[in-house]
Amino acid sequence: MEQQQPEFDADLFLAAMIPGLVFGLVVAVFTVIAMWRLFTKAGRPGWAAIVPFYGTYVLLKIVGRPGWWLILFFIPIVNIVFLILVMIDLAKAFGKDGGFAVLLIFLPYVGMAILGFGSATYVGPVADPAFAARYGGYPPPGYAPQYGYPQQPGYPPQYGYPQQTGYPPPQQYPPQQYPPQQQYPPQYAPQQYPPQQYPPQQQPPQQQPPEGPEQR
Repeated sequence: MEQQQPEFDADLFLAAMIPGLVFGLVVAVFTVIAMWRLFTKAGRPGWAAIVPFYGTYVLLKIVGRPGWWLILFFIPIVNIVFLILVMIDLAKAFGKDGGFAVLLIFLPYVGMAILGFGSATYVGPVADPAFAARYGGYPPPGYAPQYGYPQQPGYPPQYGYPQQTGYPPPQQYPPQQYPPQQQYPPQYAPQQYPPQQYPPQQQPPQQQPPEGPEQR
């Protein structure tokens, strides 16, 4: 007996593929909108996000990488390495740290949406050697200097405020008069005794030495 091969159910295949296609289309549209906003923040045309290959070229210019890096994205395995480098540069270009670069690598549509619609400010092409030499390397996270304007040599001297007039003297109050304190007699005054009179001592009579024969 011949075994019957299962028939291919086209309806079941389409039913399984349609949710994946819809989800992929939503993610693609959301990523394009986020990149449009991100390009606009960086001073680039937003419509470049919907042009194949040109959008990648503009992204390289935003982070400060040379345009010929676009060729490296067509080489297998090599493109993954350079894509990671570009995502790290993109995080620094908007004042973010390495932790945000990890988000851009694994969830680029989420990271780009945060950069595009969040409060992040474009710092400049941080990977450009000219930019790095001008600002002493990568700027710290959150610092956003205005790229393209000449550096200010310094702030003008701060002039002092006019001297304020003295405050009025404090109000003088009359000295308070307190009544004199009552003097109390001493509680333990020493008792005065009259001096004692002693009788004079009697002097004993002086004995005369006996008369000798010569005095007789």
